[in-house]
Amino acid sequence: MSPRRIPSPSRARSLPRFAAALAAAACAVPALVLAPAASAAPIPLPYHHDVLPLLGHGGPGAAGSGDRPGGRRADHLTITVTRSGAERTDGRFELYCHPRGGNHFDARRACDRLDRMARWGKDAFAPVPQGAQCTMMYGGPARAHVTGTWAGRPVNADFKRTNGCEIERWSRFQPMLPSTVS
Repeated sequence: MSPRRIPSPSRARSLPRFAAALAAAACAVPALVLAPAASAAPIPLPYHHDVLPLLGHGGPGAAGSGDRPGGRRADHLTITVTRSGAERTDGRFELYCHPRGGNHFDARRACDRLDRMARWGKDAFAPVPQGAQCTMMYGGPARAHVTGTWAGRPVNADFKRTNGCEIERWSRFQPMLPSTVS
């Protein structure tokens, strides 16, 4: 019987560490191989309604509603205003931007204001958050409903002037929404 060789204590401790390091290296190799492919992927650019049509496509949802003759993408909103206090601003208005048009009472300023409000990843038309602490003030009976598409995204928003938060939200959208007489 041959004598069994007993590893030295220092060698016995280093074997499990070596095995763990070898296993970790084996797991890391596929990640290193895939890393260059992942980092070489293009970073998506934010959609902007004026640039993409010039590149030969209309951006998100280009084949649907909102396309205008000439291949340019149009942001289109239908705004219905009631009880604003003025006959001129009550009614149903069509607002087209990029290019500008429709029967809105101030299309140029409304489109410019909406352009300034647009932020990547943010819904400019989002309602006042549930549970928001708002001043208890009444801004009048005016109501508005806005539908359509803005920056390639669908819009379906209601506006009222029943408290401080709703009044401030309405004011942010002026002149798309009319100044009211309360």
